[in-house]
Amino acid sequence: MQTPEAVEVVTGENAQGSVIWLHGLGADGHDFEAIVPELRLPGDTFLRFVFPHAPVQPVTINGGMAMRSWYDIVSFDSEGRADRAGVLASSDRLEGLIAREIERGIAPNKIVIAGFSQGGAVAIHTALQTKHDIAGLMALSTYMALPDDVASASCRKDLPIFMAHGSFDPVLSMEWGRLSADKLIDAGYSVDWHEYPMAHAVCPQEIADISHWLSAIYS
Repeated sequence: MQTPEAVEVVTGENAQGSVIWLHGLGADGHDFEAIVPELRLPGDTFLRFVFPHAPVQPVTINGGMAMRSWYDIVSFDSEGRADRAGVLASSDRLEGLIAREIERGIAPNKIVIAGFSQGGAVAIHTALQTKHDIAGLMALSTYMALPDDVASASCRKDLPIFMAHGSFDPVLSMEWGRLSADKLIDAGYSVDWHEYPMAHAVCPQEIADISHWLSAIYS
C-alpha cells in the first residue's frame, strides 16, 4: 500500500480529526491548501488537512502528456472517463493515508475523505469500499468512476455525504454529478446535494456550506 507525499495544514494543536482531500487532474496538493483559512471553522475545531499529490503519469485525453493524475482518462464518456486499474491504485493510496492518520492517533470515525473532480471520483470509490468506519465523504464537481461497484459497497448507509457541482461546469457536466448522487440514493445512501452557478471550480457559498457541514461532523 503506497502512501503519496502530501501537503498538510493543521488548524490547531492536538488535531481531533483529519480531512484527506484529493486534488483534480493536473493540479497538486497545494491546490486547496489556501481554502483552509477560508472555511473559518470554529475556534475549537482543530483538524489536520492532508492534501496528497497524485502521481505523474501520461493522460490519454491530453495527448499522452505526463501530469499529476489519479488515473488515466481515455475519453469524456461513460466508458472512457476512468481507467479502472488506475482508480483502484489511487484508492489504495488513499487507504494508505487513512491508515497513516489512524497510526497518528486519529480515530477512523474522525476522518473525512474528500476530493475535487478526478480526486473526488477516487474519494467516492474509497468511501464506499473502505473497511474503516470513516466520518464522512465530500465529493466536489465529480462523479462515480466505477458506478457498478456500488453494489459491493461495505460502508454504512448513514455515512454523511456532501456532493456539490457547478451548473455551468464545462469540464464535467453537472448531469454526471447528479446521476452519481442518484445512484448513491438508489443504493440507500443519503446525499446532501448542492448546486452552484459556477464552472469547474469552487465558490464562496460552497466554501461556506462545506464549513457548515464539517462543523457538524466534528461538533
